[in-house]
Amino acid sequence: MVILSSTTYIRRSLPHRFSLNPRLDRKPLSTDATSDPTQLDSVIETESSDGSSAQTQNSEEVLKHENRNLIVLGMHYTLLRVAWVFKTETVIMPVFLDTIAGAGWLRGCLPVLNRIGQSIPPLFLANRLRNAPLKKLALRYMTIAMAIPFMLLSAICFQLDDLRTAWMPAVFLTCYTVFFAATGLNNLSMGTVQGKLIRANRRGRLMGIAGIVGSIVSITAAWFLLQRWLELENGFRYIFAFTGCGFVVASLSTWFIKEPRDDVEPLYQPAMHHLRNAWQVIRSDASFRATAAFGMCFSTIILLFPHFQALGRERLQLQSDGFQLMLWVITQNVTVGLASFLLGMLADRKGNRLVLRVEGFITALTPVFALVLSSSFVDDGRRWYWLTFCLLGLTPVTIKTITNYTLELTEPINHPRYVSTMSLCLAVPFLLSPLVGLLVDKLGFDIVFISGAIVVAISGFLTFRMREPRHNA
Repeated sequence: MVILSSTTYIRRSLPHRFSLNPRLDRKPLSTDATSDPTQLDSVIETESSDGSSAQTQNSEEVLKHENRNLIVLGMHYTLLRVAWVFKTETVIMPVFLDTIAGAGWLRGCLPVLNRIGQSIPPLFLANRLRNAPLKKLALRYMTIAMAIPFMLLSAICFQLDDLRTAWMPAVFLTCYTVFFAATGLNNLSMGTVQGKLIRANRRGRLMGIAGIVGSIVSITAAWFLLQRWLELENGFRYIFAFTGCGFVVASLSTWFIKEPRDDVEPLYQPAMHHLRNAWQVIRSDASFRATAAFGMCFSTIILLFPHFQALGRERLQLQSDGFQLMLWVITQNVTVGLASFLLGMLADRKGNRLVLRVEGFITALTPVFALVLSSSFVDDGRRWYWLTFCLLGLTPVTIKTITNYTLELTEPINHPRYVSTMSLCLAVPFLLSPLVGLLVDKLGFDIVFISGAIVVAISGFLTFRMREPRHNA
């Protein structure tokens, strides 16, 4: 049924009558100067005017190839998903860290290294990406860069018989940080390419197509390979090799993107100017500030990621065997696929603000749900604990929705700056991640999980203070 629905959805998304004026698909954002990105400073105003000219010149070619690019970018997302499922942040990475170390405070380092890597480097690439005539090249190179840390980890695992060496945690955390720096640059490039080549009211379709197809392919790969490798004495060598190769294959798909060259006057700025530009976006755009507040509250759920599997193991005596870990990975990816498909359609029809509201309130239930299943109130919680990972599948979908919402707040010429600044804002809560791991060790799961649920719920209420750019004439 899901496959038939997705086929119908893809078919409906292809034939479409295009307007040769890209602005016809974008209603005016706001008459309030504090909410209008074009009212920032003189630098951003200059960029907007240059970008408008370039956008007008290229609009016919962009619209001509939009269907093709929709399929190619969907294929790119799908290949990334297949590689990503073998290194999920909720299951595989924490289990590997527990294998080589085991301390809660080390698990707490994973989210902060994750978000810092994704937030700081994009801030300094944004201007260079803005100047690049072809954005797809950055997407290609950053996808390849994502493969390198896992190729290195795989090579190290092949050389070691015992992974519990004194230096292995430091090497792993370094590779982990480098990987997420490349991931942040990849996300920035992908958001910029998507903002340039796919109109706002079709980005939900891209998320939906990639989500449902990516889930089917990644779940199939996990079913046949992941359990087998996890049950090996050092199966991580094969898992990491597969992940690295998957990212390399995903990079090859960018050769099929049809992108017109941008004719934008280069703007070169010193390093510190990038931080000032980010501050100007935050200071001058009220809609961006509201979105950033939502994102920072919602990101609290990611701080708890490494601890969900630890909760199941400690309270329910769940074994970290191959089948159990594979089940958690598969159930999470089923949710990613279905949620991407359904919420993508909702976003195209009703806008991203409503979707963010739904995602915020549902995700807030996840920590509470996990505590209930692991408590004495549920007789057979051990049997149903996998449902927790279904709810966690909403998190990556929400991060994509935040990016899509951010893209609608400004003109395409400013997309790199807005996306990179949003990534920086999302990093703020992660400074507390090691503290969260320490609190889990000292106070237990209950207080930490309930506090996290409250903060995530606040993000849902914050959407009532956000506007819908697409519908706000």
